[in-house]
Amino acid sequence: MNRRTTTRALAALMTGLCMTGGAAMAQTWPTKPVTIMVGVPAGGALDPFARALADQLNKTTGGTFIVDNRPGANGNLSAEMALKATDGNTLWIGTQSMMTINPAAFAQLRWKPSDFVPVLKAVEAPLVLVTNPSVKAKNFAELETWVKDPANKASYASFSPGTPSHFLGYQLNEKLKAKMVHIPYKGSAPQITDILGGQVPFGFTQLAAATPQIKEGKLTAIAVTGPKRSRYLPDVPTLAEVGQGDLTTTIWFGVFVPRSTDPKLVEQIRSAVLKAHKEPAYRARLEMLNFDVPDASIPEFESEIARDTARWAALVKATGFKATD
Repeated sequence: MNRRTTTRALAALMTGLCMTGGAAMAQTWPTKPVTIMVGVPAGGALDPFARALADQLNKTTGGTFIVDNRPGANGNLSAEMALKATDGNTLWIGTQSMMTINPAAFAQLRWKPSDFVPVLKAVEAPLVLVTNPSVKAKNFAELETWVKDPANKASYASFSPGTPSHFLGYQLNEKLKAKMVHIPYKGSAPQITDILGGQVPFGFTQLAAATPQIKEGKLTAIAVTGPKRSRYLPDVPTLAEVGQGDLTTTIWFGVFVPRSTDPKLVEQIRSAVLKAHKEPAYRARLEMLNFDVPDASIPEFESEIARDTARWAALVKATGFKATD
């Protein structure tokens, strides 16, 4: 009897050890520090979003998340670097322009959108058309008159060539039959700085970057590009309200991982990111940055990417724009 009891006890102990080992093997993501790859310099709108996400994931997962800014070629450098990591320890923050404009704009693109799996559509926002107060225009009609006056030698700033900020300016130039010069920048922070300084009179820029300056009276908001007025600038009309509805657009930031990542790991990552995304305090923080926080499903997000890609590809072709590395 003693021998049988001992045998059973040993068997129970071994079973328990196996179950403990199995639980350890099944430990959920992350098991190592995670890099959040961002294709823009610090500042602007994308960088503070990525840092807010990193902070929230630190809290909800207990892991370590580090933002790595790798600007270059409108985000292409960061995409290439992110694709080198397939173990789930690198997240890539893709933007509308990176995912849907770069494929048409860069002839020698060394990655393609299908190389990535969407984890989450994180935030979206309209752009806002702003002017330096030295431009004597308080509304779109007055801005149109100012732009058409040859004496003003009008130019417009974009936060990067080959982005909605650039192409909306191009379309506006065409519609007004003006001769504005495009002045491109490397991010919304330097774009805003030069509009504030009067080096460039106006441009379409990120709502998150411009709203504080608008509220302080340092920039004049002419219109927002979304389908409805922004709750952050409720007194500013949409482009549709001023007769420019075909320029309507919003921009978005999404979280992606390389498609070569194990599908089971992708689901663990998606579950953790979605949990962070639903935290009320985190959503409130994003709203303080003047973002809207959507709740789009992955199929809805994928359909939006496809629509945006078709729209911007047609515009890239119409303009003849060719980006360079």
